[in-house]
Amino acid sequence: MSNNNWHLYEVFIRSKNGLAHKHAGSVHAQDAETAILSARDLYTRRGEASSLWIIKSSDIIASDPGEAGELYDPSDDKIYRHSTFYTVPDGVKNM
Repeated sequence: MSNNNWHLYEVFIRSKNGLAHKHAGSVHAQDAETAILSARDLYTRRGEASSLWIIKSSDIIASDPGEAGELYDPSDDKIYRHSTFYTVPDGVKNM
């Protein structure tokens, strides 16, 4: 079988409901269905996930780290957008 039709997929795992997905690694697969099965087998063997996101690597668009100053400077004057501006209510476990 040729690897010409295989794609690289990025795997994101959420350990439990209410938490954010975190990048776990990558898998090669012919399609998204196979990628999710491979990711399940590789990254969730011990039942540490409640959700998987599988994204074709070629579909990811990233900002240029060299342009971070220009990109993020406008938000510096809006402190209410920072999470430290707010307090977490009692009883909230995951936010």
